[in-house]
Amino acid sequence: MAMCRLAYRPFCFSGTEGILDLSLSTTLPELSSSHRFMTTKATSALWAPSAERVASAQLTAFMQFVTTSTGFDAGGDYFALHQWSLDEPAAFWQAVWDFTEIQGDAGETICDDPKALPGCRWFPDATLNFAENLLRFSDDREALVEIDEGDARRVMTYGQLREQVARLAGWMREQNIQPGDRVAGFMPNCIEAVVAMLATTSLGAVWSSCSPDFGHQGAIDRFGQIAPSLLFTADGYVYNGKRCDSLERAGDIARAIPEIKQVVVVPKLSPQPALGEIEKAVSWKSCLSGDLPALRFEPRAFNNPLFILYSSGTTGVPKCIVHGIGGTLLQHAKEHALHADITREDRFFYFTTCGWMMWNWLVSGLARGCTLILYDGSPFARDGRRLIDAIDEERITVFGVGAKYLGALEKSGVVPAESHKLHTLKTVLSTGSPLPHEGFEWVYRAFKPDLHLASISGGTDIVSCFAGGVPTLPVYAGQLQAAGLGMATAIWNEAGEPVVGEKGELVCTQSFPSCPVGFWQDADGSQFRRAYFDRWPGVWAHGDYGEVTPEGGFIIHGRSDAVLNPGGVRIGTAEIYRQVERVPEVVDSVVVGQTWQDDVRVVLFVVLRAGVALDERLSQRIRDEIRSNTTPRHVPAKILQVADIPRTISGKIAELAVRKIIHGESVGNRDALANPESLALFSELPSLRE
Repeated sequence: MAMCRLAYRPFCFSGTEGILDLSLSTTLPELSSSHRFMTTKATSALWAPSAERVASAQLTAFMQFVTTSTGFDAGGDYFALHQWSLDEPAAFWQAVWDFTEIQGDAGETICDDPKALPGCRWFPDATLNFAENLLRFSDDREALVEIDEGDARRVMTYGQLREQVARLAGWMREQNIQPGDRVAGFMPNCIEAVVAMLATTSLGAVWSSCSPDFGHQGAIDRFGQIAPSLLFTADGYVYNGKRCDSLERAGDIARAIPEIKQVVVVPKLSPQPALGEIEKAVSWKSCLSGDLPALRFEPRAFNNPLFILYSSGTTGVPKCIVHGIGGTLLQHAKEHALHADITREDRFFYFTTCGWMMWNWLVSGLARGCTLILYDGSPFARDGRRLIDAIDEERITVFGVGAKYLGALEKSGVVPAESHKLHTLKTVLSTGSPLPHEGFEWVYRAFKPDLHLASISGGTDIVSCFAGGVPTLPVYAGQLQAAGLGMATAIWNEAGEPVVGEKGELVCTQSFPSCPVGFWQDADGSQFRRAYFDRWPGVWAHGDYGEVTPEGGFIIHGRSDAVLNPGGVRIGTAEIYRQVERVPEVVDSVVVGQTWQDDVRVVLFVVLRAGVALDERLSQRIRDEIRSNTTPRHVPAKILQVADIPRTISGKIAELAVRKIIHGESVGNRDALANPESLALFSELPSLRE
């Protein structure tokens, strides 16, 4: 069977209905002095929470908890609470620990120097175990529901989950897996992947995963750096109706990494996979056989390694980013409880693979006691309706997807409100790339008007968010609602000064618990500091280009390293994508800067609907759309049609790879791309030389 590659295949659509219009003056609480901005006109909100929703939000309960435990009263003002979380970080993070009921001993010291970034030690005396916090419940409520492109459905309760983790952890102890050992997963998004991660972390070992649609070299580039002792793999997976074999690549990985002692094979395509294809292979079933051992949790320090995640690797060998146990747990608990308002009653879904940080973020939802809905397959199965079907079929309350999925769904003609009930849905989360203004408006037209739409932004680098949703604040088109609590997120100009209403670099100016432990095999920390702190010492420069809005929210305009610079004017790529997405004939696009005649010219590549060819008339319409809604500087000097756009395996546009190709440079790690063959389309365009 051939290897399957993940790639978004957008469709085309235009919406119809109007949007909810709410006045800023009646919905936005008084901003605290540090977040009160001048604006020349009122901004209309797309949605505002009802009084009942505000009253029942965990964020509201947290404010009351803070008042009782510390004496600080935010008066219901999120921005005042945010400023307090920066002014009193020790008190804030201790309050998060207590409010979310983190299992473990916090110790006496919360942080030694919150201004030291990097360098601050959070909860240096604490001991805890990640898996213990995710397995605090043991009842018969559904913990995991696994669904696929068809009608298959598997369920595991919290009690059953604890039992499977105990069995697998017992077997792993027999294999002498020790705290700090690395365990790798080459797995689809399935129940067994969650069990393997929890068993690993219960032992104090370190979990690292990538999805099986990586080529074997892409997986080796990642796992080969960390030398795992065990490899978990499925025999295969199904994508877009095709059965895709994983065993051959898993065998290649095991042969290339001598430290792998055994390969555990999970049956997904066949009840009895051909284990003989892999040396040192054992079956999943055999690992769970035997007597049921007691479930034990190895106490670990707050800053001991938990996960190793990887940079995209499109410009070289991926960086191995090490995340700590306590920081990851505490940050996710804060974001799930206070920013996404997830409780035991919720059914939480995120479309992700095991190779994207959103999988780690999703799985941490177990600590809230909710039900996780796991899906592996094409998001556009069932004629583009598979994920929307799941909302009704699985009674999903919190629905997370990438912004590109929402854009593709819009163009596909799917209007969920017309074909589905959506009664249980209360929140839609969007990330992966900027969701444009029109995307916000479409969600409220096409889904339901009473919905918390939270665009969130952070990254693999921090396995969490710098800015995102706030369930007690209004939603404005195109905006992430606010900086996350405890996150000193700002936009700085070239001079290193904070700005509002101007574009600049997204930075974080204070330490936070989910700051990475560092990079793997970077003993002196030089690579880590170079990646984030070279530009402004002591300040995290994230690499996003954005702006702070008068409402206190954020707009992300794209990656800083992809910013266009024609005539010395900096332009975020998202500013152009937003306009191009208005053109019905265009289903996908990528824009880059090309060095040309001692300057930079903007080049736009478009994928068009089937049967549509790019002619001068359509090119002019695209240019007019861009010019009328931005500036003449944004208008591409060249618009060229291509058959496909290169994307990373997590679905992000590979702008840097395209820029390298059109300049005749090599792309260092094509295995990081879902569709590396598409790069050839950009090297064969003679008009780029004109």
